[in-house]
Amino acid sequence: MPDLKINIAGVEWNNPVTTASGTFGFGEEYGQYFDLSALGAVCVKALSAVPRLGNPSPRIAETPMGVLNSVGLQNPGVEYFKENYLAKLKTYDTKIIANLCGSSIDDYVKAAEMLGDCVDMLELNISCPNVKVGGMAFGTDPRSTEEITTAVKKVAKVPLIVKLSPNVTDVCEIAKAAEAGGADALSLINTLLGMRIDIHTRKPVLKNNTGGLSGPAVKPVAVRMVSQVYHAVKLPLIGMGGISNGEDAIEFMLAGATAVAVGTAGFVNPYAWVDTVRGIEKYLVENKIENVADIVGKAELY
Repeated sequence: MPDLKINIAGVEWNNPVTTASGTFGFGEEYGQYFDLSALGAVCVKALSAVPRLGNPSPRIAETPMGVLNSVGLQNPGVEYFKENYLAKLKTYDTKIIANLCGSSIDDYVKAAEMLGDCVDMLELNISCPNVKVGGMAFGTDPRSTEEITTAVKKVAKVPLIVKLSPNVTDVCEIAKAAEAGGADALSLINTLLGMRIDIHTRKPVLKNNTGGLSGPAVKPVAVRMVSQVYHAVKLPLIGMGGISNGEDAIEFMLAGATAVAVGTAGFVNPYAWVDTVRGIEKYLVENKIENVADIVGKAELY
């Protein structure tokens, strides 16, 4: 059988499939369907130093090829996660990734310090509002990206992944800024900003007016950005955005992703993560490829 093991910033995963933060909770729901040890890693729901209530409802809306969400990073906080979820997650043979969110650099730094080395990796979510500078998202400005990455990297006890926003003119510019700030890896893409309007009430479907679009609709954008960033930086990439099966995952890996994250597909099929692992393995067997790492970045661009 082919070798599915991959290495990201010195952390070895049993296979290249993880969960997309915000879609998997803390593992307790999907752990009822399958053994989480089947995954290379589990990236939990975003965590902040203190609990967040999130945005008012309605905050989820279906679209023809995806989902809009404006949940607003609701979470119980780092301490609650450590006291109530961490021990159970550690019983599985999988890596644990904590996604960090906040409203200021100090918030992110504090959350990273609180987590210490109790998880295997940190994922820096830089799509949150930077309220101290007028609400601008960190991830849409290279200087802010480098600044927050540098600050969190200084206190991080485990490898730091920076999650990139697609809502930018040049994603490579942001990727290079994260690399300059000391990121150990990058994950992309986060959700695309979208909107739906109810034609009968003439009001937005979401209380927040806009939300993040995920699902199959964003996949071509995500594959393009992964390919661009792969050729722009030297960091390992975790690709995500519309992945539903092994074939989707292979496409991302050929574009340059060392690993992939499945998210929205799990709302339709709770076994989507396991199916994706099996699909990758099937592709490798059929194409007589011995090591999954051998396909990374092997797309032949014109």
